[in-house]
Amino acid sequence: GRRDVDAVIVASETNRHAELCVQAAEAGKAILLQKPMALTLADCDRIIAAVERTGVHFQMAYQMRCDPVNQAMVAMVHAGELGRIGVVRRRHCINFLFHPLPPELRWHIDPVANLGMFMDDASHAADFLYWLLGRPASVVAEIDNVLTHVAPDDTGIAIYRYPDGAMAILFNGSAILAGENTTEIYGDQGVLIQNYGDGVSTPFAEPDSVALKRYWRGEPPRWERLPFGIPRSHGERIAAVPRPWLDLLRADAEPTCGARDGRVAVEMVLAAYRSAAEGRRVTFPLA
Repeated sequence: GRRDVDAVIVASETNRHAELCVQAAEAGKAILLQKPMALTLADCDRIIAAVERTGVHFQMAYQMRCDPVNQAMVAMVHAGELGRIGVVRRRHCINFLFHPLPPELRWHIDPVANLGMFMDDASHAADFLYWLLGRPASVVAEIDNVLTHVAPDDTGIAIYRYPDGAMAILFNGSAILAGENTTEIYGDQGVLIQNYGDGVSTPFAEPDSVALKRYWRGEPPRWERLPFGIPRSHGERIAAVPRPWLDLLRADAEPTCGARDGRVAVEMVLAAYRSAAEGRRVTFPLA
């Protein structure tokens, strides 16, 4: 209720997001919400209802949407520069579970507070795929503990199919030491390869790593290195999130990822969990 507070960032345990966002919205505060939006679609709908009833500005805190390379890839795909997209692979991994967790972070591995690591982190990649390709039609997935038994799960792979036939592979792991290629986008006229963008690539990038390169199906066909750098750390990427949100607030502009967008990523992740648990293809929308 403080009058000198205009906006809040909600970065609590995920199962408390709905409670806190509803309170903030009813107090008239603009909201930047950490991922994922919630653990259930019902809680997502509680947030959406509060935001739309009160009219407060609401944005999801997805750093992928604030990254210049991601923005460039999405712009090229949406402009048709790669032709028809056949396959996208997006990896979003961390080495979180290989290290002892301090008490303030242990809620991340609590199934009540956070469900699982796939829920915690795969929503980043799910939102990226939604931003790039739109809503999927179905998903098949495997989610399990592969290298650790610290959290409810440590590794997940989901394959989403789209109405036009395209496939998107989401690879999320919390027990991955290092990596390079985070994104591969294959179209019939071109290819994009991104070589950083998660917690196991950005901080360990070698000096000659290429942030983004593109293959053209032209005359002559060729690879082209695009003029982007790699941030010094994954934390630097996360720190880039609040400023664009504040700029949108000041301009009274639409959010880049609003409440209804945040729900889509949660639905994509929950459908993958259902597919893995039941061993079958799951279609959208979730019943």
